[in-house]
Amino acid sequence: MSVQTLYTAATGMEAMQTKLDVIANNLANINTTGFKKDRANFEDLLYRAEVYPGVQDASQTPTAVGTQVGLGVRVTSTQADQRQGTLNQTGRDLDIAIQGQGFLRVLDPASQDVMYTRAGNLDINTNGQLVIGSGQTGRLLDPPITVPEDAMDLVINPSGEVLVRVPGQTELALQGQIQLAQFINPDGLLKVGENMLLATDASGPEQQGNPNEEGLGQIRQGNLEASNVEPVQELIDLITTQRAFELNSQAVQAGDQIMQNISNLRRF
Repeated sequence: MSVQTLYTAATGMEAMQTKLDVIANNLANINTTGFKKDRANFEDLLYRAEVYPGVQDASQTPTAVGTQVGLGVRVTSTQADQRQGTLNQTGRDLDIAIQGQGFLRVLDPASQDVMYTRAGNLDINTNGQLVIGSGQTGRLLDPPITVPEDAMDLVINPSGEVLVRVPGQTELALQGQIQLAQFINPDGLLKVGENMLLATDASGPEQQGNPNEEGLGQIRQGNLEASNVEPVQELIDLITTQRAFELNSQAVQAGDQIMQNISNLRRF
């Protein structure tokens, strides 16, 4: 039925539009620190079964295949690619990257919720505390770590220990311990923007620990993790998605043309 063609092709166009939105977001965040690209997953919709497989025909012989006509497609989910991004050396003492699994734990000052991020561009707020973001509005690392105002050197070792040297001392003093969190299903984390994630029932509870222990990654000072978006692959996906959208729109036009031809039959 040509009418059904219109609806089926429309689901394809809508699904391709969603995929285009996902690709556009990936490309827009190509320079976002710690960003993990998404992909759109699809599934076919219900089928109109005109003849069921195995039904006996006129000669009492079971049919090998039936007649089933699909009714379209839909997007089932958008799934994050958790693969490691490239570590870019910055040389800045307050820049850290996680090499391996895990997320930095941060505390949102407004909601007091624990949030998670792979972006390690740290700053020091007016109270001397390490924050993600800048100034007084930054989100505190959790547990909080305070850096003395007169600190001369700041070292963050692979195990997440924050050490500083103050005037009059030759040895580095331990100021705090960065802790990481990992999840049984990191794809289930809720993206809330600003490089932040929230735990959900799908992600499961956090498993907290020190870097370089219990399967958690290690800290790399003076580095930032780049986005894992691959521009060439995204451009290929962009082209194929655009072509798929055009093909579905042509199916709509073909269905409309058939309906016009049927309507014109009354003139003969």
